[in-house]
Amino acid sequence: MKKLYTLLLIAVSTLSFGQILSDDFNYPDADLLTANGWTAHSAAGTQAIDVGASNGLTYADYSGITGFTGAIEGNAAMLDNTGEDVNKSFAADVTTGSLYFTFLLNVSSATAGYFTHLGKGTNYAARVYVRPSVAGKFNIGISNSSTASFAITPTDFDLNTTYLVIVRYDVSTSGNASIWVVSSGIPATEIAAGTPEHTTSGSGQATIGGVYLRQYNATQNMTVDGVRVYSTWFGATPCDLTLAAETTTCDATTFSLDGYTATIPFTGGNTAAYTLNASSGTISGDDPSTTASGNIIITGASEGTNITLTITGGCTLSRTITAPECKPVNTLPVSEPFNYTAGTTLNTSQMWTNTSTAADEITAVSGNLSYTGITPTGNSVSFAGTGSDTRLPFTETTSGELYTSFLVSVTDLTGISTTGQTYFATLSDLSNTFTVARIYIKTDGTEYQFGISPTTSTADIVWSANTYAVGSTQYLVLKYDFTTNELVLVENPTIGGTGTAAATVTPTTALTSLANFILRQDSATTTPAMTIDELTIDTTTNFTLSSSSFNAIDGLTMYPNPLTGGTLNLTSTANAAMTVQIFDLLGKEVLKSDVINNAVNVSKLNSGVYVVKITEEGKTATRKLVVK
Repeated sequence: MKKLYTLLLIAVSTLSFGQILSDDFNYPDADLLTANGWTAHSAAGTQAIDVGASNGLTYADYSGITGFTGAIEGNAAMLDNTGEDVNKSFAADVTTGSLYFTFLLNVSSATAGYFTHLGKGTNYAARVYVRPSVAGKFNIGISNSSTASFAITPTDFDLNTTYLVIVRYDVSTSGNASIWVVSSGIPATEIAAGTPEHTTSGSGQATIGGVYLRQYNATQNMTVDGVRVYSTWFGATPCDLTLAAETTTCDATTFSLDGYTATIPFTGGNTAAYTLNASSGTISGDDPSTTASGNIIITGASEGTNITLTITGGCTLSRTITAPECKPVNTLPVSEPFNYTAGTTLNTSQMWTNTSTAADEITAVSGNLSYTGITPTGNSVSFAGTGSDTRLPFTETTSGELYTSFLVSVTDLTGISTTGQTYFATLSDLSNTFTVARIYIKTDGTEYQFGISPTTSTADIVWSANTYAVGSTQYLVLKYDFTTNELVLVENPTIGGTGTAAATVTPTTALTSLANFILRQDSATTTPAMTIDELTIDTTTNFTLSSSSFNAIDGLTMYPNPLTGGTLNLTSTANAAMTVQIFDLLGKEVLKSDVINNAVNVSKLNSGVYVVKITEEGKTATRKLVVK
């Protein structure tokens, strides 16, 4: 008996090596997590997280007193509402190495969102997402940010089935995170676990202080049990050899698929004979079998192909290296005829990249849209409902005029709300801030119309008066003038002829940069089925924008011009209340004033050339002003 007891202690001690946190939720029935070592950090007390009654999850070899956890299958945490979020802190923060976060999961209702993660305070990492798939199925993803990330072809997991979830997080700002979802058994090593369900990187946290559980939707329904956090794979004896966060560098940045180089720093080498293998590329650099510290270098891997580095010998290590995107910025003028094979997802083009990733990608489809004066080539792209937002970066533009033009057809309005609106296309600045220049769409259930806005507020949308039937094709042109600070939407201009502004708006804050065009999939109730074709982005356009769009004030007179004094006079036929905005040639607003007694005090203006924008009774006009 004594020998058996000693052996059991050795076994438990070995399994517990490097254990950082454990919780089997074996509290009294219906007890709150906050009464058992967890702290509420959001919506405390609102639909508080509790355990069930004998609802502990069962998983062979992991749960139960003979399983890995060594704990009875008692109760489990229930995440079944929206409200309180909780966390449980580590005894000490973790700032280096890797963390292995494992738990049992049973999902009854897979409402899209993340339900658990690692973090410190309000800085989160390794967020585990779920989303519904086909009937009775769901997907699991992982991301360091509030934007979900899933495998390109995710696995469909069964509802009401218990899975073992394994999360690996490399503690650093690059924050590599991988997730495995296992239906039976416990993989003996990370290599034995095979390719992760998904791997992501970027936006990581260099300090991790605990585990978090989140309730985000009233219809979510999932059970979590058997939480463990280790510094090694299921608490295995750590390897002397340690891999630090890798870096990846593109060998070139072209419109073809480029090669890249991965560099993986290591310490603790020269302690055993190690064998290195890479799933792609060629290994070089320092040899950890004979070198205490250095860099493992992998060259010749192809853009878009991840690398799995495996190390065996003195111990077993595995590292999945996410391939970088080596895509160039598109130079102006941009011409995008969508010359891709039908079924190709737009984000795989070297011209485009995903700003956010979801289940539904924007996809190339056969055929073209037709419009008089435009000869289409290639194919077109289509999208509907919620999905990935895909971005085309182009040469940053900070002055003059920029025209973004494309053909669009709404092919189906089924299921689209008649009380809401959304934007499906937008320009953004160099930092990809979306609140720059948006094209909105709304419908009355039969026809639809477009609008524009430079802000997130629906109150700022300026709608076109034109409405269109399903299946018709429109040629939209979004113009921004950095000099006059005017955002203009033109609908269906005559190619080689003229066009008239359908909507015009002046941003409260003048735009200073335009560098990206984004196609956006918002939701199933606001984004209709749409086809886009023949996108161009240029500083000139293929028609003349009618000056009447910008000189809509009858009888407007502005004098003297050139100006030698400090008073600018303005009169009009209506003689109604006027306001003026004056811009320098860089587009900066230098004066804004009401017109009082037909005059504006401009004495503070320096000598130079300015653009004056006059507004009267909702109508606008622009004039060039020379100040001597």
